[in-house]
Amino acid sequence: MDLNHYHRFSRWLGAIVDGMDIRLLRTFATVAQTENLTAAAERLHLVQSTVTAHVQALEKELDLRLFDRLPRGVVLTGAGRVVLAQAEAVLEAESRLRAVAASAGGTGGPVTGRVVLAAGETLVSARLPGVIAALRRSHPGIEVDLRTMGTATAVAALRTGELDLALLLEDEVAFRDIECTPLAHEPLVLVCSPEHPVARRATDSPTEWAELAREDYFLHEQGCSYSDHFIERLLAAAEGEPPRITRFGSLEAARSCVAAGLGLSLLARANVADALAAGRLAQVAGPQLTDVTVQLARHRRRWLSPAVAALTTELPHHFPH
Repeated sequence: MDLNHYHRFSRWLGAIVDGMDIRLLRTFATVAQTENLTAAAERLHLVQSTVTAHVQALEKELDLRLFDRLPRGVVLTGAGRVVLAQAEAVLEAESRLRAVAASAGGTGGPVTGRVVLAAGETLVSARLPGVIAALRRSHPGIEVDLRTMGTATAVAALRTGELDLALLLEDEVAFRDIECTPLAHEPLVLVCSPEHPVARRATDSPTEWAELAREDYFLHEQGCSYSDHFIERLLAAAEGEPPRITRFGSLEAARSCVAAGLGLSLLARANVADALAAGRLAQVAGPQLTDVTVQLARHRRRWLSPAVAALTTELPHHFPH
């Protein structure tokens, strides 16, 4: 796009906003996403009074009540939902405009921008620190805002525009508005303490599902797809009392309980590779486990900024093939 086109686009965007401070729209959209003034202020690096003032100024400008104020937070009114769709369109147009401005005149400058990426703790702890470190070396102008979310929460955040990308640990996904591309496969391992009785089973005499169903388990929280599927297999194999299963929101809590000899856990190999190598955990010789698919998810209708494209290119280099 040449500079003449750039200036025309700039005037078009200005006409859409019609003299309105675009910061009001950004604050409004963030409050709508978080449904909480304090959380929105933290995300925008503003004080809460400024966020409140922005919302009130926009409501006055439009002569509409955009939020209902409730004890637990704020929720969009019907008018607010209509305005949010238009505000997101303007903010996306502004994002495109800034990218065009950065490259106007063929300057070929470095890629800059902010990318909001979400994933479950399995990937946040094992894979994504390396991704962000590599991206800082190759594109120091890109800021990655990393968040820990399960599948349902991440998909909802993609729909509201809170996220640019999400990594989902799901073998099968089907969302009309969310595009999911298989990125890699994470190997899973069943682990226990080296002193646990099942650790002494030889690989040529693996533990069967019926035997495993009699053990105690410490697994990742509900909503973790590979833990949910594993539990289904255990329950199907149980011949008497169902297995005792404790679920944690923290992988470290599950690893610690297993290392203490309290039971078994199913985890991604990447999350326990160091503990296995050091002998703090042992791999259980059991049934064949299927790797879980890593899906790269993004909203179908949202623009792929240069910063998002750069992160998308970097991601595959940090997963097993």
